[in-house]
Amino acid sequence: MELFPHFDVQETVSAVNKIISRVSEDDQEIIEATLNGCKDAFGELVEKYQQRLYGSIVHLFGVRDAEDIVQETFLKAFKQLRKFRGTSEFYSWLYRIGYNTAVDYYKSRKRAISLDDFEENTGTHILGNEQGPDEAMEEKDRVRQLQIALDALRQEHRTIIVLREKESLSYGAIADLLSIPAGTIRSRLHRARMCLLEELKRVMRNDLE
Repeated sequence: MELFPHFDVQETVSAVNKIISRVSEDDQEIIEATLNGCKDAFGELVEKYQQRLYGSIVHLFGVRDAEDIVQETFLKAFKQLRKFRGTSEFYSWLYRIGYNTAVDYYKSRKRAISLDDFEENTGTHILGNEQGPDEAMEEKDRVRQLQIALDALRQEHRTIIVLREKESLSYGAIADLLSIPAGTIRSRLHRARMCLLEELKRVMRNDLE
């Protein structure tokens, strides 16, 4: 007589693996196909995530050179794909590569974040066709003020604000992405928001002078 007649070892192992591995099944299938020699399969990941990654790079570093950084990121991801363990979302792993690539890129070239490029990119995205000229100008001015304030923040504060407010990532996802404890994420985000508020006040005061 079986003690556990409904207990299936294989099903249990499979369920545990799904909990441990947080990569989506679709992404995992594409990754496995790529690693098995189907190089065209990786193009599906590129198509799926390139616009999201591009938007994140632009918000953090500006539009200039963003395309080159994204291309280099996917090239690195393809070469390092066997190192992906599936314990996080694929995009979290990809973003970490992209972020480090962008930091190294701008350190080596000492290029500043371009406010004009940011406005050109995010202004077009934020402004809607339904807005009149006055509302559009006001919205564009708020985007300008926000970017000036963001540019004044320390990089770690700017990064966490973009990940939480623009990307809408959970605290856990941000912790995985930046390799720091979730508790640190909460405290750092609070400090970052306070710093951003102070910088916004300063920008607005300067505009009134």
